[in-house]
Amino acid sequence: MNPGKKIYFASDFHLGIPNHEKSLAREKLIVKWLDEVKHDAYEIYLIGDLFDFWFEYKHTAPKGYVRLLGKIAEIVDSGIPVILFTGNHDMWMFDYLPKELGVTIHRNSITREYNGKKFFIGHGDGLGPGDKGYKFIKKVFANPFCQWLFARLHPNFAMSMANFWSRKSRLANGPKDEQFLGEENEWLVIYAKEKLKITHYDYFIFGHRHLPLDIKLSEKSRYINLGEWINYNSYAVFDGNHLELKKYK
Repeated sequence: MNPGKKIYFASDFHLGIPNHEKSLAREKLIVKWLDEVKHDAYEIYLIGDLFDFWFEYKHTAPKGYVRLLGKIAEIVDSGIPVILFTGNHDMWMFDYLPKELGVTIHRNSITREYNGKKFFIGHGDGLGPGDKGYKFIKKVFANPFCQWLFARLHPNFAMSMANFWSRKSRLANGPKDEQFLGEENEWLVIYAKEKLKITHYDYFIFGHRHLPLDIKLSEKSRYINLGEWINYNSYAVFDGNHLELKKYK
């Protein structure tokens, strides 16, 4: 990393909910944050569920979010890499955003090393023990044939149906996201501890959980959950030596 530069991590914007007005206000806040961090950013990681629902047809992409997409394109054009991860709500990103914005998209967790610090980075959905129902559904959603079948539906019908079920899921699970289950019951903490038995990582960085968490796994390893931007506006920043979990405004 260049001296004075930082790496930023954020996730779970869930743009599109609960309505257009509140989503737009949140989008403007995210754009303001991006506009500030770009001045010293070495790289920016946006780790899944940027949108509450996203599905790209071959010649059609979801309406809206022009402020966020334009800001990302501006940042990439300036020479700062922006790395996107698909989440469980927007796993149907295909080639539109890489071609139009110049971003890199990852569908699985990755490892990176900066200044001698090892990072394990991913959205976090489907990792760890339990949640077998979702893991099965994720395989269905990720299946190319199932995606082809969904793409046969007219966008007006398909988007309306998908947004309806996405919002029902958010309303059903919202209160659970606020509860810390304890290290012994947090699936991503369990997953990180199992990974540490095989390979050392200084930082595990995940989204998905919606609760900002900074947990010491060992003397030299930490688990960071980035939270979300519906209630917390939380993000993490690595300055080349230390990583800190913060809240914006």
